[in-house]
Amino acid sequence: MPDSQPVPDSNTPASQPPHARPADAVAADLATDTESGLSASEARERLTRHGPNRLPTAARRGPLKRFAQQFNNVLIYVLLAAGAVTGALGHWIDTGVILGVVLINAVIGFLQEGKAENALAAIAAMLSPQANVTRGGQRQQVPAEDLVPGDLVHLASGDKVPADLRLVRARSLQVQEAALTGESLAVDKDPQPVAVDADLGDRRGIAHSGTLVVSGRGTGVVVATGAATEIGRISSMLSRVETLTTPLLQQMAVFGRYLTAGILGLAAIAFGFGVLARGYGLDEMFLAAVGLAVAAIPEGLPAIMTITLAIGVSAMARRNAIIRRLPAVETLGAVTVICSDKTGTLTRNEMTVRRVATQDATFAVTGEGYGADGEITRDDTPVAAVDHPALTAAICAGDACNDAELSPDPEVPGDMRLSGNPVDGALKALALKSGGTPAGRRADTIPFESAHKFMASLQDRGDGQRVVWLKGAPERVLALCDQARSDGGDVPLDPEAWQARMDTLAGQGYRLLAVAERATHDGHQELSFPDIERGGFTLLALFALLDPARSEAADAVADCRSAGIAVKMITGDHAATAGAVARELGIGGDRPALTGRELDQMDDAQLAEAVAHTDVFARTTPEHKLRLVSALQAKGQVAAMTGDGVNDAPALKRADVGVAMGQRGTEAAKEAAEMVLGDDNFASIAAAVREGRIVYDNLKKAILFILPTNGGEAFTLLAAIAFGTLLPITPVQILWVNMVTAVTLALALAFEAGEPGVMRRPPRRRDEPILSGFLVWRVAFVSALLVLAVFGLFALARDRGMAIEEARTLAVNMLVAGEIVYLFNARRLNGPALSRDALASAGPAGLSVVLVLAIQMPFTYWGPMQTLFGTAGLSAGSWITIAAAGLALFAVVEVEKTLLRRFARARR
Repeated sequence: MPDSQPVPDSNTPASQPPHARPADAVAADLATDTESGLSASEARERLTRHGPNRLPTAARRGPLKRFAQQFNNVLIYVLLAAGAVTGALGHWIDTGVILGVVLINAVIGFLQEGKAENALAAIAAMLSPQANVTRGGQRQQVPAEDLVPGDLVHLASGDKVPADLRLVRARSLQVQEAALTGESLAVDKDPQPVAVDADLGDRRGIAHSGTLVVSGRGTGVVVATGAATEIGRISSMLSRVETLTTPLLQQMAVFGRYLTAGILGLAAIAFGFGVLARGYGLDEMFLAAVGLAVAAIPEGLPAIMTITLAIGVSAMARRNAIIRRLPAVETLGAVTVICSDKTGTLTRNEMTVRRVATQDATFAVTGEGYGADGEITRDDTPVAAVDHPALTAAICAGDACNDAELSPDPEVPGDMRLSGNPVDGALKALALKSGGTPAGRRADTIPFESAHKFMASLQDRGDGQRVVWLKGAPERVLALCDQARSDGGDVPLDPEAWQARMDTLAGQGYRLLAVAERATHDGHQELSFPDIERGGFTLLALFALLDPARSEAADAVADCRSAGIAVKMITGDHAATAGAVARELGIGGDRPALTGRELDQMDDAQLAEAVAHTDVFARTTPEHKLRLVSALQAKGQVAAMTGDGVNDAPALKRADVGVAMGQRGTEAAKEAAEMVLGDDNFASIAAAVREGRIVYDNLKKAILFILPTNGGEAFTLLAAIAFGTLLPITPVQILWVNMVTAVTLALALAFEAGEPGVMRRPPRRRDEPILSGFLVWRVAFVSALLVLAVFGLFALARDRGMAIEEARTLAVNMLVAGEIVYLFNARRLNGPALSRDALASAGPAGLSVVLVLAIQMPFTYWGPMQTLFGTAGLSAGSWITIAAAGLALFAVVEVEKTLLRRFARARR
């Protein structure tokens, strides 16, 4: 073959795709010989033209740039401003604490983003490093990145497919494509062309790059390399997918801008009023304005946010949900829809025999997985297999005509570990559930081959008789049978009746397998295809298999529904199979599944309408999953997406919360996700959503606590400026209070347990503001109470002739006492602070109060601190006054909460 012959560019679509054209025609277009392959010189020329068979890598941000970008946040600006102010005042300890918080936040973000950028590298690592090819008639091994379109590649069991291949020969070739299609079982491959619009999982003549050969052998011509492969196309999609910011970060960005503007504006107004209206000096008012800003800035808030999220991470890890990006903790609490993969997440990823159809009856089989737990029932009544000869013979045939092995799982007591094909494992498990069946000794076998669609086994029963057992595709086995086994003896086969039963079971989503037997003479020593093809078999039964739904997943789906969270199944499996599992889980009701082919015919508007009313999507591709997630987000939904394969990575990255499977997930999926499930269990997602809601509640409580206390400090200073009086609390004393209460009292709220009914309320809106009307009212209300208490006690003390240092110490401790009692108000956003559940979980709050009081005593009575902060010792009467005022403040806030609850009930 001349090297100068033109070769079509494999990256340019032909009139028909390779899977729809005969293998010889594809090879001819690529100017390659299906026996001798390309010549060495032609391979070198094509490598120059097409480039290496590897995925392109995007330029990654350098570590310095990535670290610098961690400071591009309004709240960080506020913190840095607070640090600058405290530095200007000479309070270097406070400055160091603030800058330390900023640095910790930046380091956490830097490390998390570094992990995120490994997603594309994880996909690239899936490509095979070596390939077996024939070039110039010589078989040889070459680096996979040297493959070119037209190369003749050989595949064997255990190989990773190195490029997209159009198969020209295949013998019992099975390829595991779950990473691309989501289909749980290995796919039989053969060179025959299929329809142009065949789904990805139905393109039997193509072996895709990055998939795994599980059995058999094959030879194929390379039709795409590098970025032109299916996995390369997914990688390209992943690089283009925009990562959305989380609802919390969106809200905090707005909140930070408003807070910054408000604080600066308030300080400017106070400065102008004091100079122009009250005649204060410029330097005096400048220090007062700085003190006002210091009082108003909640410098502890970002630290509390980070700690609260980190506590949520720890709680979720205990529920087998590992968080990779900190803000995802809170985002889980806002999720309105969970798009879940089927295999392994909603199901066990373990094939199980659920029905056995004999001539006389259809039996149901209970139990999950490959263990012996479970029983055989007829009309919901348990039966013994030995009482039904046809059933016993079928189970025995399935157990004997079988190459799988089950052994106790050392890691999970009571479970069994499978070695072999999942379908064969299901038949072995059925034999265990029936109490075991004597199969005898195998004398010969014909392994399963996709071309013949059956496996045959010659068994020595031990009683001088031999039997041939046949297992395979129902239509193939029925064609070789002329009788059917009944408990009362063999009867003539009724093909139409059996076909009707097959259609019914297949329509319910089951995968079907038939078993048959034929007695043979003693001298029959081996099996052959002609011997099998002559027929004369007796049909024993149909086995209906399904990857069963996890029992805990059904409860988790119900929990999500009660929490106002929709659950949608998006899978690459067949529509009937997906529908059967969905019905078992209570997903989708009676609405039919939509297939990928139907989605292709919809524009974005039609898709948005369909996704709102459909809960099951089958035979989907990566583009479909990405479109579905985007359509949900366009409708204002906060979407979580689960996945395990490379095909899921783009949708995982696009989703508000990407959830990857920890046990069977690819590295590409894990790197693209915000959360990894350690047990691959949907129920863990529901548990994580609950923890996410608790985290958001605790963040809201922290804000609800910090802002009024900062507001009370700021408005106390503002009132002093407005009335032209002495400052009840100095700026340095305010810094002390901020440091003590932010680190102790506010931190206690991060450890709050969930309130009752946390999963019986609808998700919050994505655009729900942090500064809601309720929050603004509570901040203003509690700030006013604190100002009244602090200013009132300070004024009363001065009227009674108390020294300025002692009066200010009284005011500072009143402020701390007010914050202590308000902490208990804030532990319940709307509910009563003294309820049974609130008191039962008050440990962290009580501990923080003890700590604050222990710190306040040296502040009040220790000489060096009195000198540093301008304080003086207080009498017992002063402490009684402070306690009475604090209890009064607590009672007033509880009355306000009661009135708001009654008002809310009246509106409903």
